[in-house]
Amino acid sequence: MHNLTLRPALLALLLAPLAAHAEEPPSIIAPEGDRFTLQQTEGGFLRMNKDTGAVSYCSVKDGVSVCRLAADERAGFEAEIERLRAENSRLKAASASPPKSATVPNEEEFERALSFTERFLRRIMRLFKEEAPSGGAL
Repeated sequence: MHNLTLRPALLALLLAPLAAHAEEPPSIIAPEGDRFTLQQTEGGFLRMNKDTGAVSYCSVKDGVSVCRLAADERAGFEAEIERLRAENSRLKAASASPPKSATVPNEEEFERALSFTERFLRRIMRLFKEEAPSGGAL
């Protein structure tokens, strides 16, 4: 029985700060360090993103907050979206095409590579001979 009388008192203590906070009107200007600043206008408010400078017009309709980008910003975002769509299409097309096969070197390129290989092997053989113990053979 003692536990039942304690619950309403504990509940009242926990809800008291929430009730006091609910009575305070919301701040229109965002405190320092917050991301958005709000400016009240007729029929709604302007919301500015402090990080990006993007401005939106916000209003409450049927109990739901609705925010829309300013016209010039919307045009910029739509242009960026279109650019990304085109890039995405280009990248998809490039990845769908078959890989290019390696080309066979022509006679001149082959002779040049063979010459480099021959010079490399001769130099390695000379180093081995120089480093081999006297009287030893490779």
